[in-house]
Amino acid sequence: MIYVLFASLSMPADLMSHQGFLYRPLGFQLEGYKMVFKNPLVISGYLNSIFIVVVGVALNMFLTLLGAYFLSRKGVGLRNVIMVFIVFTMYFNGGLIPIYLNIKDLGLRNSLFSVIFPAAVSTFNMMIMRTAFITIPDSMEESARIDGARHWTILFRIMTPLAKSTVAVLILYYGVQHWNSWFNASLFITSRKLYPLQLILREILIQNQTLDMAAGINNSEQDAVGEVIKYGVIIVATVPILAIYPFLQKYFTKGVMIGALKE
Repeated sequence: MIYVLFASLSMPADLMSHQGFLYRPLGFQLEGYKMVFKNPLVISGYLNSIFIVVVGVALNMFLTLLGAYFLSRKGVGLRNVIMVFIVFTMYFNGGLIPIYLNIKDLGLRNSLFSVIFPAAVSTFNMMIMRTAFITIPDSMEESARIDGARHWTILFRIMTPLAKSTVAVLILYYGVQHWNSWFNASLFITSRKLYPLQLILREILIQNQTLDMAAGINNSEQDAVGEVIKYGVIIVATVPILAIYPFLQKYFTKGVMIGALKE
C-alpha cells in the first residue's frame, strides 16, 4: 500500500527507471490524480458504487436482521428444518446461468439493482447475527412484551441496539463486499455509465485503458504516465474503505467474537 501511494505521487519518468521498494515519492506530482478525476467514468463509477453500497447495505441489514430474529426465537415451529434449508444455500446454488436468466426475466438487466438484489442477504452473516441475538438474555424480550412491545419494536428498539457491535461488523462486511464487487456488474450491466468504480478500475488496470486519460502527452511519456495513473486509480478506489474502517474498528473485535466464547 505504501509503495502504491508513493508511486502515485512520483514523477512518471523517475518511477519507470526505478527498481525496488520506494521509501519516498520520486519527486512529487499530482498530475496522475488530476487525470484520474478528469475521466468522467471514474466520477460516474464513484457515484454508482456509493449508490450500490448505501442501498445494498440498507437492504442487506434489513433482511439479515429479520432473518436472524426469526431464527433466534424460541418456540418457532420447524425452526431447525428451516435452518437446514437456509444453510444448504451456503454450499449449493443454482449456478451462473439460472441467476443470469432470473435477472433477465425480472427486467433488472443493465440496472444497478441487478448488482444489489442477487446479494440481498448473506447466509453466513445471518448466522452471525442470529448467534448475537441468541446471546441476549430472554428477560430483555420478556420485559418488553410486558410493556406491550410487538416483534417490530423488540427487534429494532431492543435487540438491534444490544447487538450493535455485531451490526457494525456486518455493515463493514456488506459494505466492503459491495464496494469491491465487479463480477456481477460485468455480467448484468452493459452501459458504461452504470459501471461501478471497481469495473472501471479493472478496465484501467487489466485492459490497460490509460491512453485516453493520458491524451495530450507525448507518445514517449504515455507509458510512464499510464503507470502513475494506474497507481492513482488504486488509491482513489481504496481510500473510502480505509476512511470508514477506523470508525468501526472498536466494534470489530467484539462483534466478530460473538458466540466464540461461553461462560
